[in-house]
Amino acid sequence: MTQVSQLVRALCFVVALSAGAQAQATQPDLVLWNGRIITGDSAWSIAEAVAITGGRFVAVGRNADIRRLAGGETRIINLARRNVVPGLADGHLHDAGGGDGVDLSRARSLADVLNAIQSAVQRAAPGEVVITNSDWHEAQLREQRLPFRRDLDRVAPNHPVVVVRGGHELILNSAALTKWNITTSTPVPAGGQISRDASGELNGELIDRAMALVERPAPWPQTPEALKIQFQKLNAAGLTSIRIPGGNAAQYQLLKQLRDRGELTLRVNYLFRLTDLTSPDRVRAQVASWNAQPNDGDEWLRVGGVKLGVDGGFEGGLMRQPYLGELGRGGTYYGLQTTPEDRFTEVVKTLNTLGWRVATHAVGDSAIDIVLRGYAAANTERSIIGRRWVMEHAFIARPEQLHTMKQLALVVSAQNHLWLAGPVLAKYWGPERAALTTPMRSFIDSGLVVASGTDSPVVPYPPLSTFYHFVTRGTIAGGVMGATQGITPREALRAATWGNAFLTGEEGSKGSIAVGRLADLVVLNGNPMTTNAATLRNLSVEMTIAGGRIVFESASRANQRLRRD
Repeated sequence: MTQVSQLVRALCFVVALSAGAQAQATQPDLVLWNGRIITGDSAWSIAEAVAITGGRFVAVGRNADIRRLAGGETRIINLARRNVVPGLADGHLHDAGGGDGVDLSRARSLADVLNAIQSAVQRAAPGEVVITNSDWHEAQLREQRLPFRRDLDRVAPNHPVVVVRGGHELILNSAALTKWNITTSTPVPAGGQISRDASGELNGELIDRAMALVERPAPWPQTPEALKIQFQKLNAAGLTSIRIPGGNAAQYQLLKQLRDRGELTLRVNYLFRLTDLTSPDRVRAQVASWNAQPNDGDEWLRVGGVKLGVDGGFEGGLMRQPYLGELGRGGTYYGLQTTPEDRFTEVVKTLNTLGWRVATHAVGDSAIDIVLRGYAAANTERSIIGRRWVMEHAFIARPEQLHTMKQLALVVSAQNHLWLAGPVLAKYWGPERAALTTPMRSFIDSGLVVASGTDSPVVPYPPLSTFYHFVTRGTIAGGVMGATQGITPREALRAATWGNAFLTGEEGSKGSIAVGRLADLVVLNGNPMTTNAATLRNLSVEMTIAGGRIVFESASRANQRLRRD
């Protein structure tokens, strides 16, 4: 059924309902009742039941009123007093994690990391490259440090090994450095770093632009089947919408195939990434090659804009003050600037003239300065106000920067990086700056709209982890950090629902449970409106519905439903 026909069918139902019609043709497709439905509407009302027709909510209210609408063809599900929230969104998700490569997600020590790599080496053919996936961070390890070249050499003396750490760093063993001819004489790419140990030898670490020295497989799923498996994982985490922050035309076409076949199980907002920023003409040529226009698409797949970046990640965010400890090199290291400011501003202005929305990765406060100056320059030529331009991450946002962001009507795409990386960020930046990371309270108090997400696979993707962290500021291994930046459960839910809908310009059709809106919802095992840390930490998804379809159901929930419905 097409989007238009679904909408017409839902509207016809509403018209018939208002006229008191109970004909078979106007029976809802699905009724969910006996729940505690947190609608997320303007009044934050609580309902007991909903009716769904044509992929949209057509009635929201009390059990008796909604059940009366059901007919012989209506599927009826008893929610057994479970909590229900609007469909959750992740505003910055690269992929669901996992995938090819050595899985380090369960490692809790350096020994675990090295043992996993050694096992893969033993299975590999002679000379075969062994690569890990990025579902891990050194903060989860007892030693809270990276495995470096000499560590890897002990378990892989002959096989090239590439350890992927997040989206901004690789660690290579000696065999891998030899394979790609990386030596102490290799020129360091602008915006990158080839790290050395205390003796001046390479330690195997390549940061940001230096990663281009290594050829490695594309991490993004390259077939429709692999992508569908990823989306099933995301549905199981309660996601009904995601925003992919930077890809290429081939990936977009793959998503279009799934959309056209009716096989998308969550809604995708897609941003393209520019790979050549050397001149306005090259930027225009790349944009033309995408064969897409701003806001192209429908409720399942829509073009969201262009992703840019000006600095690195945890280890390369561009700061006003230097890094600390060994990484700080005696107070001389301020992070990495991955794009020159004049070039960034020129690109932003070019995209603005072409009508594209821009979203820019900026971790450090100095990087935020660069983005704000570039956005302001673009705004003088053509207003960006109200066009949902985005500041991605904004780890260390200062009060005066928040004021400028508000003036430019920017949206903040914020993630729970601190939840995983808190102890390491304290080493890099000191406890005060680390505790300020992703200042949700300040964002909201400044009047900014915030959309939450995870930056998966940099941080594990389940969006429920953002509830726990943003409310409690609890971390995996660093305790509570920056408690004054905690927000309320209502604000956390709003960021994960309506905030993401606003980010993508779709707040009129999703982000809450109300008549006429897209029928996306999640059934939880507990109450997300509590401030109890243990309850928030243990929240899990029992059912996910996207467009009126059940796209995930836990085994326990399915068994309950069979007994009760």
